[in-house]
Amino acid sequence: MNLEEKIFEELKSVYDPELGINVVDLGLIYSVGITEENDISITMTLTTPGCPLHNSITSGVRYCVEGIEEVNKVDVNLVWQPAWSPDKMTEDGRRALGR
Repeated sequence: MNLEEKIFEELKSVYDPELGINVVDLGLIYSVGITEENDISITMTLTTPGCPLHNSITSGVRYCVEGIEEVNKVDVNLVWQPAWSPDKMTEDGRRALGR
C-alpha cells in the first residue's frame, strides 16, 4: 500500500458526527498532496459552511494522518468552493444514507 492509499484508509476513521459517515465516503476530501519529504497537504470541505463541528472534523483529519509513520507534516486546508453536494459521495456513502 502506497502512502496515498494509507492516508485515505486512515481518513476513513474520521466521521461527520451528524451524519455518521466518514469524510472519504461523504466526498469531503478534495485532494491529498504529498511532497518528496512526505509533507501532506489535504484540501477538504464540510457539508455546510456553518458546520458547528468544523474544528473537530479538521482536527480529526490532521490527527489521523499525523499518526502514519512515514508522514512528516500535515496541513489541512478547508475550502468552500466548490461547494459540497451529495453528488460528491461515494457509493458506500450513498448506501449509508439510504440513497
